[in-house]
Amino acid sequence: MIEVTLLGTGSPIPDPDRAGPATLIRAGGQTFLVDCGRGVQQRLAAVGSGANALSALLLTHLHSDHIADLGDVIITRWVTTFTEQIPLQIIGPPGTKRVVEATLEAFGPDIGYRIAHHADLTAPPPVEVHEYTEGLVWDHDGVRTVVGPTDHRPVEPTIGFRIEHHGASVVVAGDTVPCAGLDALAAGAGALVHTVIRKDLVEQLPMQRIRDICDYHSSVEEAAATAARAGVGILILTHYVPAIAAGQEDEWRARAATEFDRQIELGSDLHRVEVHPGVCAKSRS
Repeated sequence: MIEVTLLGTGSPIPDPDRAGPATLIRAGGQTFLVDCGRGVQQRLAAVGSGANALSALLLTHLHSDHIADLGDVIITRWVTTFTEQIPLQIIGPPGTKRVVEATLEAFGPDIGYRIAHHADLTAPPPVEVHEYTEGLVWDHDGVRTVVGPTDHRPVEPTIGFRIEHHGASVVVAGDTVPCAGLDALAAGAGALVHTVIRKDLVEQLPMQRIRDICDYHSSVEEAAATAARAGVGILILTHYVPAIAAGQEDEWRARAATEFDRQIELGSDLHRVEVHPGVCAKSRS
């Protein structure tokens, strides 16, 4: 079984009820955080986890809303680990190393203060960064993770992740329009976690800068069509733009159902879905 938790279902627009984009994947005793939007540490605490429990941090792309708390994750893991300091594995697209290095430099004064103050902190936070655009990126104790290209241009390269464990599989797409790379990555998966926007609502807004997001994100219907083409068992929607208004969940679900006739999941932060081998799933909020 793989457990998916929507830690943060928000967007670049600050929302008092939704943290920034972040998805927690638990499989085979391993814990993966996909993206680290604002507020991710509080959401991790809410599900009984934390930065020091992560097997790896997976980044779909380097847009600010998806990496806003990168520094917080790195530093918090460092200062809350009281055993051997094992490097945080960070897997992302090309450009990730530069962003991580710049983040550590920005936190340089803080790191220096803590090393000077605590005798058991003798070196900066250990991290290992791996950059990929496709292929196998993780294979440990029965859990495999494969990367595939997505399309969020002009943001490029961008990637999605497929996590597999004993016949169960989950794909986390990140921001993308429909594309062959995601179709291939998601083919036959148990679940697809996909970011979505309501283009019908966004296109009515007077600000061109906001309307611009329509050309490099998938609508609810487009995400559902991707899930249908790939033959996935469950479609899990997240990163809602605009935020889903109270009582409107069924309307969003109905839009997805015009293209995808299987299980559709959406909800608030901390919504969880259990993905079992085949197409069986159980949701919990």
